[in-house]
Amino acid sequence: MTPHLQDQFLSVVSREEAIAKFDAALGALSPREELLPLAESAGRVLARDLSAPADVPPFDRSGVDGFALRAADLTGASAANPVILRLTGEEIACGTAPRLSIGPGEASLIATGGPLPRGADAVVMVEHTDPLPDGRIEVRRAALPGQFIGRAGSDLARGEVLLRRATLIGAREIGMIAAAGIGEVPVFARPRVAVLSTGDELVAPGQALAPAQIHDANGPMIAAACAENGAEARFLGAFPDQAAPLEAAMRAALQGADMLILSGGTSKGAGDLTHRLVAGLGAPGIVVHGVALKPGKPLCLAVCDGKPVVVLPGFPTSAMFTFHDIVAPVLRRMAGLPARGVHEVTATLPLRLPSETGRTEFAMVALSEGPEGRVAFATGKGSGAVTSFAQADGFVQIGALEDHLPEGSEVQVQLFTPALRMPDLVIAGSHCTGLDLVLGPLAGAGLQIRSLAIGSLGGLQAALRGECDLAPIHLLDPASGSFNTPFLTETLELLPGWQRMQGLVFRKGDPRFAGDDPQAALARALADPDCLMVSRNQGAGTRILIDQLLKGAKPQGWLNQPRSHTAVAAAVVQERADWGVTIAPVARDAGLGFLPLAPEHYDFALVRSRMERPAVKAFRETLALPETRQALERAGFTPA
Repeated sequence: MTPHLQDQFLSVVSREEAIAKFDAALGALSPREELLPLAESAGRVLARDLSAPADVPPFDRSGVDGFALRAADLTGASAANPVILRLTGEEIACGTAPRLSIGPGEASLIATGGPLPRGADAVVMVEHTDPLPDGRIEVRRAALPGQFIGRAGSDLARGEVLLRRATLIGAREIGMIAAAGIGEVPVFARPRVAVLSTGDELVAPGQALAPAQIHDANGPMIAAACAENGAEARFLGAFPDQAAPLEAAMRAALQGADMLILSGGTSKGAGDLTHRLVAGLGAPGIVVHGVALKPGKPLCLAVCDGKPVVVLPGFPTSAMFTFHDIVAPVLRRMAGLPARGVHEVTATLPLRLPSETGRTEFAMVALSEGPEGRVAFATGKGSGAVTSFAQADGFVQIGALEDHLPEGSEVQVQLFTPALRMPDLVIAGSHCTGLDLVLGPLAGAGLQIRSLAIGSLGGLQAALRGECDLAPIHLLDPASGSFNTPFLTETLELLPGWQRMQGLVFRKGDPRFAGDDPQAALARALADPDCLMVSRNQGAGTRILIDQLLKGAKPQGWLNQPRSHTAVAAAVVQERADWGVTIAPVARDAGLGFLPLAPEHYDFALVRSRMERPAVKAFRETLALPETRQALERAGFTPA
């Protein structure tokens, strides 16, 4: 390694110190102003107070369909003693200036919004009159002066402030501005943000992956997040870790932008060029490289000739947390937007939530209704997971001095969105591709579904605590040889699901797995020290089967314990392992060899106290439909 590749080591500071240093280096941020046509101003922020240039409405007008008249002429009028008035013959419509004045004993027909004629001081509704054949009307009700009249300037007076600076312009505001006759609106210009991704491993979505490559999720995601916070974002693509082209791209991007955001290349590593290139983009350069946050420790903050430059961590969860926590507030100030409001709810942690001392941690959680209120399930899959945000409702903060939050803790959950809709159906337990075939129609019918893949045992415990509606399980009781039923209590009821074949999975052509005897193949695999296995996570039903097969043995690869059948198949396909245990449909879809071991029952433990919920009834009905059973059979499952 050449010495310069790690000349910028992480110097970790607290979150608060990082924000303070970044703000100090940026100085006062003054949003630019631009004038937009009214029709283009929706979603923008008003840069100056707007005052009404004229009265709104600009004239006295009728508020109803009726007759304009003098209130004094109707003194004593009633149904028993109607007053007869003479019509002028003029019909006053909207947009038509009246020609005739109203004299004593006269009235003119007037439409809603029509200008009030001279001499009239009231309007009666047409429903309170009767026409006479000789051009007169009977009025059956008295009127007060000003009745059903909207006075000039009653909505807005000339010079009155219409909207204040920093108002976010929506449909209502556009209506007010249009009514005041203003055709161009002074707004804050959207800050221009250039977004680049860095890394040799990145491939644009839609393109095929070579070995060890991944699709670039950060670039499009960060550009979208910038737009959500008032910016005009340009995603310029992913660039390899090559100094010359990357530096050229960064300089060109910064020249035409107000802010430059990069993702990747922030950790201490030989392949990371980004921070060194950022340091040379302008003064004062890097102000922070390393923040005591989890996720997000390798964040890099710089100011280059007055422009903010940010290098976000490469992992998606880290990138999004640090963006929203530290970068978005700066971007919103540049856009003239107010700070995002903090929306919190209280919930209880059903399980211990571990952490690390020394840095503040933000742990994502999904909310569910338990017997005693909201519960918060941790959904974190690591900072490299892109699905964590989609499955979470918000996050809890764990202080830098805490190494865990204990089970049963009451926590404040900061929501990702102001509106929280609790799920209609909560499923916690083992995941199966067949489950998606059942849930798809329910989601299409508008049900909000929360599915938490926490393993059979984890789901069973959640069901016993009453924190989910049903738990998918496939647990074998060694004593009885039965699936699932022995694990239930009186608070749970079994809903049969389907059978699926578990078996050994391996790459086709591997001689250690030749033949059709899985036990013989397993014996050959265990006898070969170079034959690497992939196991499963603790709590999974498949893990119980694996432990029974191994009978206490822990061969090479046993500590590799992914959480899903597809992850097992991927490890074998990519030659990170030689064998594992998964289900037949997954092996088939991955193009792997498969030796059947035994069928297992994938059933549902229903929480009796929640069985009358409409979503639970809908789940049971959908599971029983002929079309659902046919879809399961096509996928390789055997419905119960």
